[in-house]
Amino acid sequence: MQANRSTTSPQPTLLSELVEQAIELAAQWHDGTYRKGTWRPTPFILPDDEPVRTPVMTHLTAAAFSVQQAGWDEVTIAATFLHDILEDPNKHGEYLSKKELTRLVGTEVTRLVSFLTEEKFDKLGNPRTWKQRKVDYIAHIPTFDPGAVAICLADKHHNLWSMNMSLRKGIDIFSSSKNRKKLSSGREEQIWFFTSVLEAADAFPEDRLVPLRNQLQSELDTFIKLR
Repeated sequence: MQANRSTTSPQPTLLSELVEQAIELAAQWHDGTYRKGTWRPTPFILPDDEPVRTPVMTHLTAAAFSVQQAGWDEVTIAATFLHDILEDPNKHGEYLSKKELTRLVGTEVTRLVSFLTEEKFDKLGNPRTWKQRKVDYIAHIPTFDPGAVAICLADKHHNLWSMNMSLRKGIDIFSSSKNRKKLSSGREEQIWFFTSVLEAADAFPEDRLVPLRNQLQSELDTFIKLR
């Protein structure tokens, strides 16, 4: 017996056009770029003993799911998929401009992404240190839109969750190996940074931030306990 399918009214799509476009753009830009390491066992063998690495897209998707589950709108979800697109180069070393991102996804999404974009280079083009970038990032959180704070919390939560999973597997995330790049800072600096993010986010009276703050705090508590 065939199910009764109504054709009189349109059904909601799985994703909005804006979110779909953001997913495609993120996947295209970050194609061939990877996370610093992985804690999961190798799922399959590649030719010439090439290591199986974790695509950056996995991080963007995890953060976007967290933002969606917390009840944020399509603009914020789209910006979560794109939160690293101005900060990180593609595999060819190219950087995307704000003007180009605005042309592709509009001013609202670009504005949220801009809040989250660290200045990696000084005015002379020299790389800034991890600490310099993080101090500035924390100082600017009070100027964020609440949606940008949501993305920030989801981003940091997934980063810290990934670190904790590696530590649970006995992986030394503070040193480099064949398949892993070490973190840019030590354990105490990481604790300082995540604690500072949480303290800055506490100033925003937005109910949809509560679960995201709680998730990050839980991972931070775990990180402090793990050695």
